[in-house]
This record gives sequence, structure tokens and C-alpha cells, in this order.
Amino acid sequence: MTEQDILKALSNVQEPDLGKDLVTLNMIKDIKIDGNNVSFTIVLTTPACPVKDMMKTACINAVKILVSKEANVQVDFTSNTTTNRKDAQQLLPGVKNIIAVVSGKGGVGKSTVAANLALAFAKEGASVGLMDADIYGPSVPIMFGVRGERPMMRDVDGKGMIIPLEKYGIKLMSIGLLVDEKNAVVWRGPMASSAIRQFVTDVDWGALDYLVIDMPPGTGDIHLTLMQTVPVTGVVIVTTPQNVALADAKKGIAMFGQAQINVPIIGLVENMAYFTPQELPENKYYIFGKEGGKRLADEYDLPFLGQIPIVQSIREGGDSGVPAMIGNDALSLKAFEDFAAMAVRNIAIRNAKLPSTQMVEVVE
Repeated sequence: MTEQDILKALSNVQEPDLGKDLVTLNMIKDIKIDGNNVSFTIVLTTPACPVKDMMKTACINAVKILVSKEANVQVDFTSNTTTNRKDAQQLLPGVKNIIAVVSGKGGVGKSTVAANLALAFAKEGASVGLMDADIYGPSVPIMFGVRGERPMMRDVDGKGMIIPLEKYGIKLMSIGLLVDEKNAVVWRGPMASSAIRQFVTDVDWGALDYLVIDMPPGTGDIHLTLMQTVPVTGVVIVTTPQNVALADAKKGIAMFGQAQINVPIIGLVENMAYFTPQELPENKYYIFGKEGGKRLADEYDLPFLGQIPIVQSIREGGDSGVPAMIGNDALSLKAFEDFAAMAVRNIAIRNAKLPSTQMVEVVE
């Protein structure tokens, strides 16, 4: 067996999402051959890659079938998270992907989805931050059990920077960590927008594979400010199945699909898709209607990222500071893991096939 034999065999193994073989994509490194023992490393597009086991099996079969059935094949993994940032990276220089989680209206569980998406990425080994950009209704301090805690400051290259809190392996920043939760944030749009800019310019996020941003509901000042400040990789749209939520979700799709805010939509997730009682885990009750989010995704030709059920433990975890991804409810864990797997695949596809996002210029 030679290295060329191994590469020729592995050129028959496709990366399922990118549609090219692993050799063409330069994903095979460190081939070592010692008699019948063969080892090599696959460089994944993200540590959270959900199809790595599939690729491992395909690689082993390719070598055994096309090179030698006596081969003992060891497949190792490393990762180099893809990014499509082409800006000067003066802001958030160490952040590879900026993912905004948005909804057309409040009350659809957007913060729950954003929090558990970030945690699911981190669980698979990615470095992750979560920015709570919902200035008027911050949820992160409660959902992560950090109420009353305050971030520290430190000098970074001669500038005082805010250091995000860390909980469950991800970095956190929220206006709720800076303002007493008993006080209302009574700010006009420019002040709220200024706070969001500071979360970008004055917070030391460090090196991250993904910065997940929990956006306010609707389509307003803060959305425009963020899109004007940093190149957002893409947005995840959250809706619930009923028509009143779907009508508002369409506004979010329209906002990010317009020429002046041409930010790719990673996909749409349907929250509160059905109710499953804890004592009857096989039962599904479609309280808010059935598959409205899926139909909306089909209507706009958007990737459908999955369905999140109404499960009591999801609500309890959010209230107690232990999100579903940290809990032990199998149903909610699987729902969020499947959703995150679809999201991370579509982010990789977006980075491979679409041009980099340009910061939005809005003419006043």
C-alpha cells in the first residue's frame, strides 16, 4: 500500500453536505502506513460535525475494498471551522461565524432556541459565545443561572474591555448582567443600538467558532445596527406553528431576503411544534397546529432545521438556570441536538457555496 493508493481510494468518499470528495476538499492529512496498518486524519469543517461517523465508516470501507481487505484502518479527526469572513476583522477578529437567531414576534421561544443552540455547538467541541441582544427583555441571566453576577473588566491592548461570564462552557454577555433586573431599560432606539455596538466593540469575546446572538423580536433598530456593524454569517428564524406567528415570521424572512439586507438564512426551526407529556413520551398533541413552520420553510424554499416540542422540562430548565441541553430529558435533548446538527451543516454549506456577507449600508 502507498499513500497514493490511499488517496485514490478516499477520493471516492464524498463530504455529504459539500458535494465533493474528501481529497478534493483537502480534508485528508497525516497518512501513515506501516505494513497493513493505515492511519490518517480527517479535517472537519466544524468540531460539531454531525456526519463524522458516517465519513469514518465510508473511509474504512473505501480502503478495505479498493486497496486491501487486510488493512487495519484508523481514522482520526481534527477540525478547522470554516468561515467566510472577508472583512478586515477589526471587530470580533477571532470570531469565525456570527449567527443571529431571530423571530418575527415575541413569545415563540427564541431565547430558549438560541441558548440551547449555543450549548449544542459547545457540547460537540466548538468554542461558542452567546450574546443576548434583547435589550428590553434579556433572558440569558435567568436561563443560565447567573442572575446578580457582574462581568469583570481588564486591559486588552491598552483598552478596557468587558470580560464575558462563562457558564456551561460558553461565554455570555447580556444587558441583564449590567443593569439591575428590577429596573426597566427605558431607552430610545439609538441608546439600545449603542449598547449593541458596545457588545461588539467593548467585549473581549476572544477566539470563537460561533457567536450566537439572541436578537430582539421583530425587525427594528437593533437588527439594522448589528447588520451594519459586523458581517453576520446567517440567521436562524424561529417560529411556532400557528398562523399568527407564521405571518410575523414572513416579515423576518422578507427583512433578511431584501436587497438592502442580504443576509443568508441558515434555516427555519419550528418551536412548540407539539406537546408531549412526560408520562406519555410517544404521544404528540398539536396544540398550535401541525407543521406550520415546515410549510412556511417549503413556501420560501428555506432549509427546515427541525421541530422542538413543548416539554415541561424545557420550561423548567430555562427558569431554573439549567437549559435543556444540560438536563437529562431525552426527548428535549434529541430535539435540540438534531436541530443544531442541521444548523451546523447548513452553516458549512453556506460558507462553501455563498459569497461572504457584506456589512449592510442603509441609506437614511
